[in-house]
Amino acid sequence: MDTTDLTLNDADAKLLAEAHDGYQKLTDQIARVIIGQQVVVRDLLSAIFAEGHVLIVGVPGLAKTLLVKTLAEALGWSFKRIQFTPDLMPADIIGMELLQVDPESGRRSWQFTPGPIFANIILADEINRTPPKTQSALLEAMQEYHVTSMGKPYELEKPFVVVATQNPIEQEGTYPLPEAQLDRFMLSLWVDYPGREDEERIVEETTAPRDLSVERVYTQQQMVAFQQLVRRMPVGKHVVKYAVAMARATRPDDELADDYVKRYVEWGAGPRGGQNLVLAGKALAVLDGRPAVTCEHIRQAALGVLRHRVLPNYNAAGESITAADIVGHVLSEVREPSYE
Repeated sequence: MDTTDLTLNDADAKLLAEAHDGYQKLTDQIARVIIGQQVVVRDLLSAIFAEGHVLIVGVPGLAKTLLVKTLAEALGWSFKRIQFTPDLMPADIIGMELLQVDPESGRRSWQFTPGPIFANIILADEINRTPPKTQSALLEAMQEYHVTSMGKPYELEKPFVVVATQNPIEQEGTYPLPEAQLDRFMLSLWVDYPGREDEERIVEETTAPRDLSVERVYTQQQMVAFQQLVRRMPVGKHVVKYAVAMARATRPDDELADDYVKRYVEWGAGPRGGQNLVLAGKALAVLDGRPAVTCEHIRQAALGVLRHRVLPNYNAAGESITAADIVGHVLSEVREPSYE
């Protein structure tokens, strides 16, 4: 292994220490408002540091909206919530051209009025309740970092992160995201019910007077610098091989797939799965203050990165085997490659 490739320079080492210290402060601020859900908070922050978009799945009442709003306040980012409904139109997201009249000259001209997509953090609430045409308007922004109105592109200011939510219970009248569109999300996070002690705290504290204010932790310039640091984080070849092997092992036609995957998987993760495993691993290394990515970071990221990229088949449905079960199996079977 070439150790020169796994060494941070002094400037990046200092930036890494600042990012790790700020991460601790950030989680403390979020914990002032959000009780429990430490794993979800860590995963969400890893996506923020890696400039990735997130899909959060959970039943109503688990503070998904409050979590994203609190995160935006702690980062000092602009925040917009878009409630997705069947009658929502693309212009309701990206904005539209409006005819304006100059009061002095009487001259009329078209001017673009920005929609709620022009913010740093977008909460796309219940994204699967709007038709594909409207979904695609949001997904263009996620992929290209610009929107188009009347043939003219408008750039989105960075940092720009979309956090979409879905309700796993009510599926009537919904428009599920196609697999290709799900692939645009770096992570898919499932928010579960809180534990007993956390739920008792939630009930007690939310039914009494409560201070929900948080302090800003980073400037936008610092956050952009941390996001750039994530891209520069050293990663060994054996870690890259491990991430690629993990993604390939989910594909039933690949030589790395075992009988379990061949029996229960229709489609596995594409190359973007391996890319996002490494990016999420880099972000987790930054949060931990580690100077390089380890295979353990890849394992920590695996469920969030791969769950929505694995499509179980009819055999899996018949035996109540979920995508999470399949990813868990792959995690237990894929071995770390040897160092080079």
